[in-house]
Amino acid sequence: MNNPTAVSRWFHLTPRHFVIGLLAVALFKADALTILAEENTLPHTIVYAKSSPYQRIVLTKGQGGFQLYLNGNLQFNSTDEYRYHEALIHPGLSSIPAPRRVLVLGGGDGLAVREILKYPQIENITLVDLDPEMTRIFSTNPMLTQLNQKSLLSPKLHIINADAFPWVDSNTDSFDFIVIDFPDPTNYSLGKLYTTAFYRAVARHLSAQGEIVVQSTSPMFARDSFWCIANTLKQAGLKTYPYHVYVPSFGEWGFVLASTHEYSPPTTLPAGLRFLNVQGLPTLFQFPPDMAPLDMPANQLNDQVLVRLYDQDWKDISH
Repeated sequence: MNNPTAVSRWFHLTPRHFVIGLLAVALFKADALTILAEENTLPHTIVYAKSSPYQRIVLTKGQGGFQLYLNGNLQFNSTDEYRYHEALIHPGLSSIPAPRRVLVLGGGDGLAVREILKYPQIENITLVDLDPEMTRIFSTNPMLTQLNQKSLLSPKLHIINADAFPWVDSNTDSFDFIVIDFPDPTNYSLGKLYTTAFYRAVARHLSAQGEIVVQSTSPMFARDSFWCIANTLKQAGLKTYPYHVYVPSFGEWGFVLASTHEYSPPTTLPAGLRFLNVQGLPTLFQFPPDMAPLDMPANQLNDQVLVRLYDQDWKDISH
């Protein structure tokens, strides 16, 4: 320390290092506080937690199975997710004659892809999911690959980690079946993926026989939002066929099939399904009075009414 240059450099760098150290401590404490808050609010033991650049990913495990939370919102429970994913895929895909190419937007957990792979005639599946951490963990974690049956490792699958909106807008490929499986429209970044502009862009990728299916939140607990999504697809120029199923972890949950042609429920389904059967399919498209259609406005890119409706729907439920 007798070297004056070294002393000068030490005094010059120390404040910067001190600030960096404080930031590191703050980040560590913030992450610790996040984990503590999750442990106190989530009903099961946390077995994995990570903040990616896009979202907070948390897996919990209880006696009955394990659960995935994104930004604190439950995405699935392993005990009953098969009901959701069978309903998401098979009413549409089974009705298409000789489907070969499928596009999945969202669905980085590979559970929709698992169901699609039950059709041996499918030649190519493209999965577009924003978060590489999602597709990584669901490709490598033994607990998760057992659930999705290693679907993300299928040679038929091509994974693209990208924002779906610009990807759909710039891509020119055609698909026989398009699955839109995004989280609910809790904010405007997600809400843009439920707009007429997005649905028109997606529809340009449909083959002549093609169909789209959209996860559309709960027609029971978010009735205004559900029928807003259905009407948005209709305003985008598509014929719409809303339906719903009961998933114990979520209650009544809704989907909308959309296409440029008339839809007829399939007469056959893949073998080995745990929930759906051909006889029960028509009942999915019937809505009781408390979930009956509502005349809702379409969700536009420059006026995302859906985000406001969704917030109000769930706020009403919580009071």
